[in-house]
This record gives sequence, structure tokens and C-alpha cells, in this order.
Amino acid sequence: LDPSLGGSYCRGGAADALRSGKGRHDRTRGPGCHERKAVVVSHLQGVEQVGSHLENLAIAAREARVAAPIVHDWGQQLAEVFAAGGKLLACGNGGSAAEAQHLTGELLGRFREERRPLPAVALCADTAAVTAISNDYGVEELFARQVQAFGQRGDVLVALSTSGSSPNVIAAAKAGLDLGVTIWALTGPAPNPLAALSDSAIAVEAPTVATVQEIHLSLVHALCIALDQALRARQW
Repeated sequence: LDPSLGGSYCRGGAADALRSGKGRHDRTRGPGCHERKAVVVSHLQGVEQVGSHLENLAIAAREARVAAPIVHDWGQQLAEVFAAGGKLLACGNGGSAAEAQHLTGELLGRFREERRPLPAVALCADTAAVTAISNDYGVEELFARQVQAFGQRGDVLVALSTSGSSPNVIAAAKAGLDLGVTIWALTGPAPNPLAALSDSAIAVEAPTVATVQEIHLSLVHALCIALDQALRARQW
């Protein structure tokens, strides 16, 4: 048994030892032995699954490094948007909604260094608006209607979708394009519809949705780094 489990070898009785021809107890038999073995196997499988997830994340992170120039450019452009009086909108579903709120929270608050608060709106955060729009117009209009309300030419919409095919995120991107809003997409593997219609997109190559989301969070932080650098250069 794995000593880390705090257990001991399965032990049989004296008769088992005699039948086996050994001068000691047979340590592979006895009540509960199969159950203990099952615990060991389950433990090892769990460790392997966790290790595999972390390895996949490390691989995806290395591959995502090619997006560094894009993120740097986004930071420069976003500084110009804020300097011109524009704002950032962000949307996504489920885990991507959390990523959208994480991004706007970093902008309204701060990332690493003190700076002025920046205008940013997560379109998934207002529960009253979200439920009202979903109830009256359907989930597909959930973000598009808010883009039509808040979006102005020169603003930026960060659209997050691990599949790149979420209907309400695509509808929001289309609504933004109609208004002259710049669309940046964070998606899963390409090709996908959201990346195709966006002004700029980073499509994360990863084997699971969880890993795509984790890389999206890293890219959100990278965007904050690039933005803060651009703002310092402007002495904001």
C-alpha cells in the first residue's frame, strides 16, 4: 500500500502462511485487502489525472506565448481607447462570464500598480438586466441588447467563448460591429465563427475547456500588463 495513505499491507491468517509455504504471514490476502488495493489504485489514478491536467496546461501556456505580440498590441490600442474617452465591454457565458468580470474588475480597480479607474462593463454582471433580457427577448439577445445600449464607435468588446460558437456572444459581436465597436475574441481552437468575424482573435489550442479557460485568464492578466505599460508611457 502507498505509505502516504497511512495504511499497511493486507495480512492473512497463520493458515494462509502455512499453505503458502512461507514462514510469515502472507501480506497479500485477508479481509479488506481488495478494498485497500482499490483505494491505492484510485489514489494513483487521481494523482495521474491531476498531473496530466497540469502538464496540458503547461503545454498550452507555452504555445500561447505566440500570442504575446497580439496582446501587446491590444494593450496599446486599449490605452488609446481610454485616452479618447472610450470604454471596454466584456461578455461570456459560465466560466467565460467569470473571466469577463475578472477583466473588468482589474480595470475598475487595479492590476499591479496604482492608476486611475478605467471604464469597463461586464455584460454578464447585472442580474436584473440579464434575467429581464433573457425572459423578454431570449438568451441569444442577452449581450447584443446591452452592446446596443452601451456600445459606441471606438469602444472595445472583449468576447470570450471557449467553443467560439456561443450564439449570444456571436450576436453581441455582430451588434458591436454594426456600431463601430472593435471586437477582440478569446476562443478555443480555431477555426470557429467568433474568431472569424472579430477584428482580432486569439484562439487557444488546448484539449479541454478547463485548460482553454485557464489560458484565457492568463491572457487577461497579460492584457492588463500590456495596458499598464502603455498607460505609463502616456503618463496616465
